[in-house]
Amino acid sequence: MAQNKKNPASYRILGVDPGTNLLGFAIIQVDGKKISMLEMGVIRLSKFPRHEERLQRIFERLKQVIFTHKPREMAIEAPFYGKNAQSMLKLGRAQGVAIAAAMTSGVDVQEYAPRKIKQAITGNGNASKEQVAAMLENELKLDLSQQLLDATDALGVALCHYHQSRNAVGTGKHYQGWEAFLKDNPGRQK
Repeated sequence: MAQNKKNPASYRILGVDPGTNLLGFAIIQVDGKKISMLEMGVIRLSKFPRHEERLQRIFERLKQVIFTHKPREMAIEAPFYGKNAQSMLKLGRAQGVAIAAAMTSGVDVQEYAPRKIKQAITGNGNASKEQVAAMLENELKLDLSQQLLDATDALGVALCHYHQSRNAVGTGKHYQGWEAFLKDNPGRQK
């Protein structure tokens, strides 16, 4: 889905932090090297008693977000392996439904491990959710203090995808070490 036929460098990315109680989402607009956040929030699911109803709500609400913003790509956080197999199964279903909402809308999907996202945003794969939010505030010049961490995580997923895809297609620079990277990206140091 083309965002702007006059400027092919202009497109949108949907970031999703899947969950079965709260699902975070964020839409960013990419205009060349300029990034702006268009919408972010959470889909509140705890009011639905049955898991199937929650999955249906995820599908319907993400389809609505996709219809409204017409993202070219969706980046989604992969479930991390926890001790509770039942929770993992439910989280995987939520992720699958989110992916299905994107794919049935013609949106390309890319999955990222939580550690990869944290590394891309903060430079530390073990960063806390609060550290990720602080780095996003700094990089995007936003006040995210009123946002839930599920929403800021989704914004982090979208921005991670932006950084990864820039480097993958060769539009990003390649650096000869950390010092050279920080010289060009002083806001990325924590």
